[in-house]
Amino acid sequence: MSYLRFEKAVMTNLEESIRRELLRTNRSGAYSCSTIVDCNTRKYHGLLVVPVPELDDENHVLLSSLDATVVQHGAEFNLGLHKYQGNNYSPKGHKYIREFDCDKVPTTLYRVGGVLLKKEVVFQHYEDRILIRYTLVDAHSATTLRFRPFLAFRSVRQFTHENSTASREYHEVENGIKTCMYAGYPDLYMQFSKKNEFIFRPDWYRGVEYPKEQERGYASNEDLYVPGYFEMPIKKGESIVFAASTSPSKTTTLKKLFDEEVDDRVPRDNFYHCLVTAAHQFHFRDRRSGTMEKIDKKDDRYLLAGYPWFKARARDTFISLPGLTLAIDEQDYFEFVMKTAEKGLREFMQGKPLSGKIYEMDQPDVPLWAVWAIQQYTKQAGKEHGYKMYGKLVNDIVKYIMAGGHPNLRLDDNGLLYANGRDKAITWMNSTANGRPVVPRSGYIVEFNALWYNALKFAAAQNAEFGDKKLADKLEKKAEIAKQSFVDTFLNEYGYLLDYVDGPMMDWSVRPNMIFAVAFDYSPLNQEQKKSVLDVCTRELLTPKGLRSLSPKSGGYNPMYVGPQTQRDYAYHQGTAWPWLGGFYMEACLKLYKRTRLSFLERQMVGYEEEMDYHALGTISELFDGNPPFHGRGAMAFAMNVAEILRALKLLEKYTYQK
Repeated sequence: MSYLRFEKAVMTNLEESIRRELLRTNRSGAYSCSTIVDCNTRKYHGLLVVPVPELDDENHVLLSSLDATVVQHGAEFNLGLHKYQGNNYSPKGHKYIREFDCDKVPTTLYRVGGVLLKKEVVFQHYEDRILIRYTLVDAHSATTLRFRPFLAFRSVRQFTHENSTASREYHEVENGIKTCMYAGYPDLYMQFSKKNEFIFRPDWYRGVEYPKEQERGYASNEDLYVPGYFEMPIKKGESIVFAASTSPSKTTTLKKLFDEEVDDRVPRDNFYHCLVTAAHQFHFRDRRSGTMEKIDKKDDRYLLAGYPWFKARARDTFISLPGLTLAIDEQDYFEFVMKTAEKGLREFMQGKPLSGKIYEMDQPDVPLWAVWAIQQYTKQAGKEHGYKMYGKLVNDIVKYIMAGGHPNLRLDDNGLLYANGRDKAITWMNSTANGRPVVPRSGYIVEFNALWYNALKFAAAQNAEFGDKKLADKLEKKAEIAKQSFVDTFLNEYGYLLDYVDGPMMDWSVRPNMIFAVAFDYSPLNQEQKKSVLDVCTRELLTPKGLRSLSPKSGGYNPMYVGPQTQRDYAYHQGTAWPWLGGFYMEACLKLYKRTRLSFLERQMVGYEEEMDYHALGTISELFDGNPPFHGRGAMAFAMNVAEILRALKLLEKYTYQK
């Protein structure tokens, strides 16, 4: 029985099937994404979505979808599905779906009378090429397949509409055509492994509607251009491979190429394997060599913060890095990404322009999260090797902060870090409304200072064993001052930590940022204080999908991430639940209670595993409503969530088999 398999009853029920999305990536910036019934519901959906650096820094939908039609005895059965204005679905090809399976590659089985047609889809690694294999499993009479491509040629943040500027010109290529709707775009090659006839019949399909955009309060409809259709006969048992790409395909090798790509896939046959596949989807390689043929060691490596609209962000990179690499025993990719990230960090600390593609490097907690990521690497790779690889970087970051090098980090005499976040969001709680932070966290921020104490202690321990003993002593003294000030500043009489303190302003809101002071290897809190903080998090913040960003007992609780953009901005960090915070919560539980909490945390994992077949298959959404039924919202795949669940799974395994 396949782990991700849906029967006809689910597939033909649009209320069930159309909310389930499927993401494929090529690890070089391009992706393919739609629902499991191939009905696009977001403007970000598309069969071939690629970066076009000559135009801008966004992805662009070239090929929106491909409708397949089965023709027998002159009768046409269109397997496509589009939503049009007025809640009209056409041509309702989902009613022919017999089953859908996403074990190794997404596979859809259609039955039309006596015809049984199988469709399998893969995105070629490191190439902007989507491959679809159609196999006629059964047929009792002569069968023809017809394929109608829907073209967009627009940014994922825009829509296209019928216009006279779009080029209708096309050129025949081997077993297909190439076309380009607008200047500045690459040619789109659409080719088959078999000879076919292309019938030029240009038309615009008007009023295609995207309900996910409607939900978000945005414009939601566009027109798509169809240049014509491809047609070819197919025999029982025969397979035909379609390729859409920004470069020509050698059609005689398409079948072999498809098989090779399938062989390279990890089966999504359990929770862990789904998360491993999801982790790989965040890989992004910036091709310095200008070619996709081979991986170049000079290429910059990144971790995208999520799909479909996120880029590589500094904080997300360092928080995600251990879980997306070390937790699945891919230490080499940690080193690749850290090499790129270290270059960006050093450029920032030296006041130089950033040469890479990691955004938000100026956020004040970024270097502190970098130290935390290195700390996780050191625990897995060994202390001496960790110091050899990154000891100098850790020392340079700590010295940089102590010297007041960061424009928005001030080390005060009490040993705590002060940052100004009144007018600009500077923490992970970064939503804004009317140009100002919704949660203006400023002053002594609790996780900044938990990170700082952890960094001081980690750097001191490294230097005491392998490096500068005088520096180690100095850092230990700094840590002792910070430890006492942390407790005096943040711990209140109710047993939890204030979220931030800025002069007379103290934020008494119960928020999850205090969990880091319990989860980190070096904590300024004693055991009783840790247990008290953890208990408050458990009582007021814990959900099956992670920790809430605000307690229901605190003012301003707004747990439902729905409605227009402004409404969602106000809810983003005011009660919504975040799985990545749940990862740190589980780490804190294990450190405090060890094996006695294993069964509790294993049950907590069930809430995450439920997501594997519920929203975007095999991955974790960006955030969840803070109240039941804890519906997934935002981006369909979020790196920090996948990373922390993977890291928590590894920690659970460690404690499970610990003697």
